[in-house]
Amino acid sequence: MGLLTPLVNLTKRMGQHRSVITFTRMVVVPADRVVARLTRGKLITFGVDELPTLLLTTTGRRSGKPRSVPILYLADGDSWVVAGSNFGQEQHPAWSANLLANPEASVVVRGKSVTVRAHLAEGAERERLLAALKGLWPAFAKYEEWSHRTLRIFRLTPTS
Repeated sequence: MGLLTPLVNLTKRMGQHRSVITFTRMVVVPADRVVARLTRGKLITFGVDELPTLLLTTTGRRSGKPRSVPILYLADGDSWVVAGSNFGQEQHPAWSANLLANPEASVVVRGKSVTVRAHLAEGAERERLLAALKGLWPAFAKYEEWSHRTLRIFRLTPTS
């Protein structure tokens, strides 16, 4: 058991409470964006092995500008899997709509920038990936319940 394991386990339990999620959405995520930008993606607040986080950059579907967001991911083969949970809010996150409009994106994982193509998982693939994501972050089950919507699950596959 690593030194961070008890803290990560506590974070996973606390992450299922709305007040903690609101704090995370309003404070931690903006701080993550700043830290990731300053360190060129080498450091993201919860980017520990037990809660791996990448920096996803999409192209704004209306603005055409790059939009970056730190997001929890699950490695699946040579791809990364992310969930459009939006912390259980009723609307899908903007980045997921950006990927639907333009699946070309980039990620920074452990300080390495990679160009990816997003694929929206459906059917049995989606169910398998969502179950794996819930194993990583149990709050995904709460997010679906709170949001009253189907979470968008994306596979991000390197293009090079």
